[in-house]
Amino acid sequence: MKLNIKIRAYWVLGLLVFLWVGLMTIAQPKLDSAIAQTPVTPAISAVSTKKVLRVATRIIPPFVMENEGKLTGFSIELWQKIATQMGVESKITTYKTLAEMLSAVRENKADIAIAAISITAEREATLDFSYPMFNSGLQILIRNPKKVGMLPNLLRDLFSPTLLQLFGLALLMVVIAAHVIWLFERRHPDSSIAESYFPGIFIAAWWAASTLATQAEEMPKGALGRIMAVMWMFVAVLFVAYFTATVTTGMTVQSLQGDIKGLDDLKGRSAVTLARSTAADFLQNKSITLLTVDKIEMAYEALLTEKVDAVIFDGPVLRYYAAHDAKGLVQIVGESLRDESYGIALTNGSLYRKLINSALLKLRENEGYQQLYDQWFKVKSDS
Repeated sequence: MKLNIKIRAYWVLGLLVFLWVGLMTIAQPKLDSAIAQTPVTPAISAVSTKKVLRVATRIIPPFVMENEGKLTGFSIELWQKIATQMGVESKITTYKTLAEMLSAVRENKADIAIAAISITAEREATLDFSYPMFNSGLQILIRNPKKVGMLPNLLRDLFSPTLLQLFGLALLMVVIAAHVIWLFERRHPDSSIAESYFPGIFIAAWWAASTLATQAEEMPKGALGRIMAVMWMFVAVLFVAYFTATVTTGMTVQSLQGDIKGLDDLKGRSAVTLARSTAADFLQNKSITLLTVDKIEMAYEALLTEKVDAVIFDGPVLRYYAAHDAKGLVQIVGESLRDESYGIALTNGSLYRKLINSALLKLRENEGYQQLYDQWFKVKSDS
């Protein structure tokens, strides 16, 4: 009896093993097929197989520059560090404009774009961005007033609003004083001022103007006229002192700083910036004649050839140009007009974003980012 039970148990166990082997034999091809068809995320694939990422950029010193056929600059070297952290290789393609570079990412012709790309809500609608990689801001670049010729400086000073207002005030004062002295002196027998309005008023105006300039040759003859003359001389001394101080101060300040010190000073003047840039958006509806160009080099040329009064663009780019290519010819004025942040642009939903952000954080933590920043942007003191 016990033997029969054991035989039955072995028989059942053998049947189960047979069924399990059969099921595995049938299911294995489907399981292998399912595993083969399981999608591998681009991020994992990039790290495990060292996929070559397609990188779009554009020339914009000091972030991207070309030296003897080789790309360099802050953004290029930062990407090289990020790529090392990610364990990937990359192929960099240079585009002529910002619009072309961003379109390459949107159309999946490039995996990422890096240069000096401001993060904006409009761009975020069609692209993804990494964590900010650089803090920037819009600033104003003008010609160095010390490098402008003497004649343009003189004409600018002579026709400045302050000086024109003083000339207008002086003219009004002369007209008033001329009429008063004509009324007092026109009937005095020894007076040189004619009794008739013409030419009497012209003679009185000449006397008032020459007295204002402390060059009066003849005093009024009547008592009221002389009292008026003394009062007018006192006013003339005060006015000349004020006029001299105002003009001297204004010319000194303008010769040192120029007459453009901020955005308000550009009202009614002309400025240039890049087309379809954040600066162009910011300057809309401002009282400035705005010229837009496709390349920053064209903006610099327009400024130096006096076609425009200022360049308005990203501060780091303008500061680098002022300190290197156009040292002494141009200068930055005013505070930052608007703060901005640069980021790395990616296709919407890109799985590389997390890896890039992780690499950026590690570079900031191990001071790799700070060393690169100091290399390109730290101001070196003269010793």
